[in-house]
Amino acid sequence: MIWLSWILWVGQPVVFEGGFLSQPDGAKPVVLIVDDFKLAYVGESIPKEWANKIQQHLSLDGGYVLPGLIDAHAHLSSLGNALESVDLVGTSSYQEVVARAKNRAAQLPKGTWITGRGWDQNDWETTEFPHHDALSQAVPDHPVVLKRIDGHASLANALAMKLSGVTSDTKSPDGGVILSNESGPTGVFVDDAMGLILEPPMSVSDLERQISKASDHVAALGLTAIHDAGIDENEWIALKNLAEAGKLPIRVYAMIAATDHKWLQRQLKQGPLIDLYDGFLTLRSIKVYSDGALGSRGAWLKQPYSDAPDTVGLQLTPDNEMDVIVEQAARAGFQVNTHAIGDRGNQWVLQHVAQAQKIGVLDASARFRMEHAQVVDPADFDAFVKLGVLPSMQPTHCTSDMPWAPKRLGARTTGAYAWRTFIEKGLPIPMGSDFPVEQPNPFLGLYAAVTTQDLDGQPAEGFRPTQKLSRTEALLGFTEWAAYSAFQEDRKGKLEKGFWADFTVTDRDYFAVPSHEIPRLNVLMTVVGGRVIFRR
Repeated sequence: MIWLSWILWVGQPVVFEGGFLSQPDGAKPVVLIVDDFKLAYVGESIPKEWANKIQQHLSLDGGYVLPGLIDAHAHLSSLGNALESVDLVGTSSYQEVVARAKNRAAQLPKGTWITGRGWDQNDWETTEFPHHDALSQAVPDHPVVLKRIDGHASLANALAMKLSGVTSDTKSPDGGVILSNESGPTGVFVDDAMGLILEPPMSVSDLERQISKASDHVAALGLTAIHDAGIDENEWIALKNLAEAGKLPIRVYAMIAATDHKWLQRQLKQGPLIDLYDGFLTLRSIKVYSDGALGSRGAWLKQPYSDAPDTVGLQLTPDNEMDVIVEQAARAGFQVNTHAIGDRGNQWVLQHVAQAQKIGVLDASARFRMEHAQVVDPADFDAFVKLGVLPSMQPTHCTSDMPWAPKRLGARTTGAYAWRTFIEKGLPIPMGSDFPVEQPNPFLGLYAAVTTQDLDGQPAEGFRPTQKLSRTEALLGFTEWAAYSAFQEDRKGKLEKGFWADFTVTDRDYFAVPSHEIPRLNVLMTVVGGRVIFRR
């Protein structure tokens, strides 16, 4: 990681040269002149009027320049926590999950909490939710809580449940489920029930450390900005502390978690905070949940799950609370970005937005967003357009879910992961990864959007072949459209004069490599505001 002094750059023009501009009709040599953190010139050679003004020359190392990549739906502190926790991504059995937790326990004093994330029962031979017995027997002296990969379910061992006061008499809360059998809780807690396991709270200094670690990690992957999808007040304080100290390398468009009620109300009174710390922090949106996740059958469907006819999923926010949030946000100038995965969850949000527009407190200029918009009834697509609701989508959800999503959805799969359908109706799609649910590498998302295939190139025709995007469309999702969804389209997402000098440099041309090579592009340099925040 290479950092350049902020003070050094103020008022001192710098030129980046020795690389190529990556574009659909063929790469060409490029020179980028940065002045006062913005692009002052983009062309093929240094113009005469700048020749004597340049203070520094930096090499692009023969790389290919893209507009700074943006992840429009991510979770910085959760990624930082995952980087410090037991990594369960890719585990192929419950036994492997238990073994990793046991190995971590052997390294820690008895009584220390063990956390982890990344298990997915759909990847196991049984595909059934686990029971805590094996985990409790293997790790009896450490409280353990292991989150499912989507963050919408967790597995706790016996000690963690005991310390949290969870017994056979504990009732499932509204918006959540405690999975139980004749012996009592199985240790699996879904959505709002996860809060029953009382993990130690994170301090602001803990959050600063984790956010810093996660920011450096994604900067090395080429990300110049992320939209942090649901933070509490302590996370905001940590972000501000890092930005004020000049230790936040990427730009963050933050969404207030609606569950942090006291902070939300204070912030609604104060109003949006835009482009703080030279544009590194913005707080002008609110994150709400309509439902849970498809993998844990918490996504809210209009009809029962095809593989679980006794459930339609979960509604996580009461109707009256949603009405209040939408009206208060609209009046205070805040955008509302609602997690909605199931077709009923998406329809429910559209109905609340329509009602707010009907009574005159909201119009389409508010750019309200549907985070995920994963399963949509074909009858509801036009409502997105009419109401101006932006579908914020994550391409790798499609390729991760494809082995089991048809079992959950049946014929409804035809309305799922429908990026092209939205685009053809004229809606821009901000794209992201939802890390750490998925890997934060943006080139995995670009590849998934272009091919709808896994990394082995399967299925040959693509899982959703009618929804494939062109490389240009996919890149727009991670640049211009992401910027538009954050009201930043006049300063971010393009390589144009007057825009922030944010760009990503790769070792090969994104537009020219075979599609199966897109995930293997290496980042040579990540630049934010003209400052090199990563150099390989």
